[in-house]
Amino acid sequence: MTKIKRLHYVAIVVDKIEDSLSFWEVLGLKFGSIRDVPEQESRVAFLQLGDSEIELVEPINDSSGIARYLAKHGPGIHHICIEVEDIDAILTDLRGQGFRLINPVPQYGDGGEKFAFIHPESTKGVLVELYELPG
Repeated sequence: MTKIKRLHYVAIVVDKIEDSLSFWEVLGLKFGSIRDVPEQESRVAFLQLGDSEIELVEPINDSSGIARYLAKHGPGIHHICIEVEDIDAILTDLRGQGFRLINPVPQYGDGGEKFAFIHPESTKGVLVELYELPG
């Protein structure tokens, strides 16, 4: 059995990151920086919350998946990201049990991290991202 390490972050879709920061900063969350994620057509900001984070996600155009989500659902929680020890083993287990995977094999981020999304149909409505750090 593979190990879940922690809740890595909760992703929240927002209209504009800068307009959303004040609430989280009043709560004492530390803001790091904003970075572009061109492959997702978005900008993201991470705020530290203990050993987890809040991720604010802003679309950079009107045609991205994030923009379509925002137009349909409005601002709010988009997905949760769970850090795991062995993403390949978990995906194999999930596939074997018939769960619907958006990414049947892990995708790779710029820093060598692996990630994959589980379809909300298999989680009773929650978009879940599995995430494995390199090394």
